[in-house]
Formats: sequence, structure tokens, C-alpha cells
Amino acid sequence: MSTAQVEKGKPSASADEPQGLMARYGLLLASIALVIIIALPHQTGLPVAGQNMLGILVFSVIIWMTEAVSYPVSAVLITTLTAFLLGFSPEIADPTKVMGTSKGLTIALNGFSNTAWALVGGALFLAAAMTHTGLDKRIALVVLSKVGAKTSRVLIGVIVVGFLLSFVVPSTTARVSCMVPIVMGIIVAFGVPLKSRFAAVLMIAVAQADSLWNIGIKTAAAQNMIAVSFIEKQLGVNISWLDWFIAAAPFSAIMSVILYFVLLKMIPPETQEIAGGQAIVAKALADLGPMRPAEKKLTIISLTLLFFWATEKIVHPFDTSTTTIAAIALMFLPRIGVMNWKQAQGAIPWGTLVLFGIGISLGSALLSTKAASWLATWITAAFGLQTASALAILAILAAFLIIIHLGFASATGLAAAMIPIIISVLQSVKTPGIDVVGMTMILQYVVSFGMILPVNAPQNMVAYGTDTFEVRDFVRTGIPLTIIAYLLILVMGATYWKWLGYMS
Repeated sequence: MSTAQVEKGKPSASADEPQGLMARYGLLLASIALVIIIALPHQTGLPVAGQNMLGILVFSVIIWMTEAVSYPVSAVLITTLTAFLLGFSPEIADPTKVMGTSKGLTIALNGFSNTAWALVGGALFLAAAMTHTGLDKRIALVVLSKVGAKTSRVLIGVIVVGFLLSFVVPSTTARVSCMVPIVMGIIVAFGVPLKSRFAAVLMIAVAQADSLWNIGIKTAAAQNMIAVSFIEKQLGVNISWLDWFIAAAPFSAIMSVILYFVLLKMIPPETQEIAGGQAIVAKALADLGPMRPAEKKLTIISLTLLFFWATEKIVHPFDTSTTTIAAIALMFLPRIGVMNWKQAQGAIPWGTLVLFGIGISLGSALLSTKAASWLATWITAAFGLQTASALAILAILAAFLIIIHLGFASATGLAAAMIPIIISVLQSVKTPGIDVVGMTMILQYVVSFGMILPVNAPQNMVAYGTDTFEVRDFVRTGIPLTIIAYLLILVMGATYWKWLGYMS
């Protein structure tokens, strides 16, 4: 989601119209960078196809960072460039032959045959069903009705809702989009000004809590699926839902508590309690009426699916992607299901699904053309990682990801560009005993950190579009949160994750 799509107080421009100086010239800058990299002298150990893919990688990063075009359009551009530039490149195995555009296009589209892509597609349909039936709204209001009217307790309620919805709504933007109207209704009903500190605290909490639980739950965010896909493809290891949860949930839980205290400290609400607040939430819940049959069916399907996710490799052999697709099939069946295709198709962000598939393809192409391994060797030497300890490597690469994320508006794009390279970097390190799978998973947590600027994540922009806080408010809370999260990554890397065997 671009800034232009939700920019406050201004008429909407075309979704694909560049906004701002960098966006206006981003495509030109990306094209120049692409041409320069392709025209560079041949690098030892780097095939022509690999050099072309590095050019496409830099092109992709620039247009994603500058938002020169929308993400779906960027996916089409990347596909076209990959098809042609690889098509005219020599084969990796036999440089006397040219790949051909047919093979180049096949490489550009292979992300769409990936099980992770199927999982993200299923997750988007599940999120659409939650919105269609109103079950997500009911869950949110039930939690808020239990917390009372004290401002601090309402904040706890918002954070808890973000946690609960992460289990059953596997789309961050969908979760925030569900929460925003509910919280806005609370703010308006309480008679609190939109520009109050209370309103700012609640709305920032909506975005930040969801970002934190993107880390704790494997199925909560698309970028996790990208990392899992590359870990499985490059390293041959499938990380189950439960394995991810055991490793990551403690981090998200600790950071959720820290989020509560940081928000209250940095933006203290004007009042301790909202008079009549609990009655207002109770009325909103009563207005929903009793659970409808569609909500009950979706609850059963969601809880069953959650059971299959959590017990993968323990009580059954079915992978997460397959069980999710099966659940979506049930959701569409006559009498058993909760919606039809026409009701679902308008609620699915198809552009996100296209970008996800192309992101996987981009990473796979970097691997197959040996571009990732060549770049990893360069990064390892540049940062002096060859013989560094596991904790030092984690500290350097985590800091690198946090800094580069400042220029990204999509963790999905960041994961697609960086995770294959991160894996190759870890594989090239000479330090004995490095656990490449575990450290890649931990570094993927950092990919979800987009907590400093509203433009660092679509969910931030959804919350920012409510006009309840300024950019400086988000930054004031986001910087300490990010610093604490980074330090917690290092502490858990030296203790909990080391004990679990994910460091070395």
C-alpha cells in the first residue's frame, strides 16, 4: 500500500501515480542502475545470468523503496525483465547455449507453483471470510467488552485483540482494517477528540501489536511464508507451525508488554478512565446480535484448522499449506460453507498475491543463477563475518535489516529480496556449528520490524489514515520499540534460542 492511497486529507490520486520526488524519478533511477550493473565487466565466479539477476534485484529494490509504481505493477515489470534478460543469457550449465525467453519466463513464474504461495492465497481467502461473516469484529468486541473503561485497560484490550486475531486472520492488513473501525467507534463514542493522546495511543497500538504478532505466529504474515519457502528450498527443512510458535511467541509476548509501557510512557492519555465506556462497547456487541450460522461454521473451521496447524508432524503428516487449502474448500461448499466466489473475489487483494509469487520467483532466480552465493561471499567479506561468532553475525545482520527496512514499505518485498541472500551469507560463514536454519528464522523476525515509520508497513498506513496521530508520534514510539526489540533479539539469541539449538 502506497502513501498516496491513504494520505490524510487529500484527494486520492491514481493508485499507480508516483507521489513525491523519489517516486517520480524512481523508475528512471532503477532503470539506470539496471543498465549499469548489466554493463559492468564480467565478475569472476558470477555467470552472466547471475549478473543480470543482480541488476534485476537492484531494480526491484529501488522501485519498491521509492514506490515508483504500485506493487502489482512492479511484479509485472520484474517478470518481464527476468524473462528477457535471462532469455538472452547463456545457460549456467552450458554457456555455449542461450536459455531462451521461454525458460526465462518459466523461471520468472516458478514462484506460483510454490506451496508457500498456495498458503498465502488460502490465508487471504480466510481473512476475507472473517470480514464477510463479521467474526473478526465479534472477537474484537468480546475482548474489549471484558477489559473495562480505564484507558490503560482498553489499551490492553487492543493489544490482546491483535494477538487473538493473529491466530485466525492470517493477513496483517486485514486484521488492522478490522480493528480500525472498531477503535474509531470507541474513540467517537467516548467523545474523545481524534487528535487526543488517547486516540493516538489506541491507533498506534493497533498497528504495532499486529506487527509484533506477525513475528510470533508463522501464518500471521506473508513474509514469514517467503522465509519458510526459501528455508525449505535451500536447506531442505520444513519449519512447522508449532516449532515457529515455540521459538517466536515468547519474543512477541515480551514485546507486547513492552509496547504497553512504551505507549503509556511516551504518549500518556489525558484521562485515566472513560465514563460509560464499557456500556458503549457492550452496546456495539449487542447490536451484532447472536452469532449467525455462518459465524459458527467459520469458528469451527478456523479452530479445526488451528488444531491442524499446531499438531503438524505430531498427530498427522499434513503440511500447513494443504490443510489451509482444504479449509478454504470447505468454506465454499454449499450448505457447509460461509461464502461464495462472488462474495470472496472482491475482498481478495490479488495484487498482493501476484507480488508474493513474483517475490518467491525473484529469490529462486537469484539462487539458480548463483547470484545469491556470489553476493553472499562479497557481504561476508565486507562485514568481516567469515569467523565471527553466531551472536556477532546475528547482531550485524539484524542491524543491517533494520536499517534497510527504513526504505521499504513492504516486509514481503524485503523478505523476497533479502532472505535468499541471508541464507547464502550464513552458508558461506566459516565459523563452525552455525545453525543456518535457526538463524535465518530469527533474522526473518527482524524483517517484520517495520515499527519506526508509518510507510514501513501497510498496516501502519491504514492506522495513519485515521488522522488520529502524526508521523512524529509514530516515530517517538517506534524508535524505542525497535531498539528494545533489537536488544531482545540479541538477549534471546544468547539464551533462549541458543538453548533451543537455533544459534549453533
